[in-house]
Amino acid sequence: MPEQVKPLPVSSSEPPRFAPEQEQLFRAVLQLFNEAKIPYVVSGAFALHEHTGIWRDTKDLDIFMSADQVAPSAEILNEHGFKTEICDPVWLSKVRQGEYFVDLISGMSNAVIRVDQSWIDRASEAEVLGIPTKVLAPEELIASKIFVAFRERFDGADTAHIVYAAGNTMDWSRLLSLVGEHWEMLLWSLILFHYVYPSASAVPMPVWDELLTKFRAEIENPDSKAPFRGSLIDEKMFAIDVHEWKLQNVIAGYREQADPKIGEVTEPAA
Repeated sequence: MPEQVKPLPVSSSEPPRFAPEQEQLFRAVLQLFNEAKIPYVVSGAFALHEHTGIWRDTKDLDIFMSADQVAPSAEILNEHGFKTEICDPVWLSKVRQGEYFVDLISGMSNAVIRVDQSWIDRASEAEVLGIPTKVLAPEELIASKIFVAFRERFDGADTAHIVYAAGNTMDWSRLLSLVGEHWEMLLWSLILFHYVYPSASAVPMPVWDELLTKFRAEIENPDSKAPFRGSLIDEKMFAIDVHEWKLQNVIAGYREQADPKIGEVTEPAA
């Protein structure tokens, strides 16, 4: 029989339905982090809903924290019977219970954007599955999504929805600071937003002026030594550039320089 293809998630106002064991895991992790005063913030589908009213089916709970907080958080989780693992020391660990899991995220997989305490400090008060918590502010939520442009997953619609819903109240200087030298990725996202919502005025003119002025300067005065950056977007789609055309693989440098990385977790004594 041919393999059944799982349908792609569809945005709606209907909340996702979680299995009882899955919801129990999500609630338990949030409660434990609150009790232990772990500095964290919820991202993903729950943060998107908080700022846009949009629900999208999700298989996990995304929790953001700085890399130096992951190991102590995992140790607390292990002490309470959860299984934790480091999937990628640059950005990702998982909390597992049976077939369900929670992601502990300390940045983007390409290591360009990293979570620090300011992300938690700026978070918005919210409630997730009945648990008082915080969700990412819209500026950090957009920053976490602009490099999600893979063949298999593209968060451009999320970014457009966030700008549409929250752009008029956002701190754009904060967002520009978060993206830094990768401002072209933000400009790309905003051009998509304008295409989708041509009558909307959620992006202030000074932001357009700054980004378009910089873009024109780049076009008029190209840097002949500027590195190829395709691997920062998708290593698979741009694999030929690195492996066959021998262009510089800048993602390797970003990941190597990422500091701090997620530390090893000490397993509790049996």
